[in-house]
Amino acid sequence: MTIAAQQPITLEEFLKLPETKPASEYINGAIIQKPMPKTRHSRLQARLISTINEEVEEKQIAYAFPELRCTFGGRSIIPDLAILTWSKIGLDTGGELLEDVFIAPDWTIEILSPEQGSNRVTGNILHCLQHGCSLGWLIDPGDRSILAFLPKQEPVLYEGNDRLPVLKAVNLELTVGQIFGWLKMSR
Repeated sequence: MTIAAQQPITLEEFLKLPETKPASEYINGAIIQKPMPKTRHSRLQARLISTINEEVEEKQIAYAFPELRCTFGGRSIIPDLAILTWSKIGLDTGGELLEDVFIAPDWTIEILSPEQGSNRVTGNILHCLQHGCSLGWLIDPGDRSILAFLPKQEPVLYEGNDRLPVLKAVNLELTVGQIFGWLKMSR
């Protein structure tokens, strides 16, 4: 992540700025640009989105959004995956999605990029937990591990065939090995 602005600005000023590519987040008065995703990151993100949504969308349990801006608690962040339970998905009177999200996701997933510091990403997960999030994952493709965060508990490191925690309403069994197995593609 790189800092895109030196002078502190307000959250309201930040939200009026045009979006950047890669996306920028607002954290503690600073604009911080996320790194551009690479193949491993994109592959894990895509498979997680399809796997989670295959289980939850039709049953109207939740929905996994990629790169969704979530503004709450004085920050505006963009988790790699933001999973909202169905009842918290904002809809207009016609039943269509509202553009902006002003709550913490119920489940936040971050996939660490090689040039990305883990502390800033962990800080975003902890911020989510402090504002109502039920679960956070920090996926580290470099060492093939996933750190899971639950409210008011110490994080737990998962590796190999460890089964990962998911939201209570979600009937999904995933292991660390299964997730990193998605990085292998045959020709």
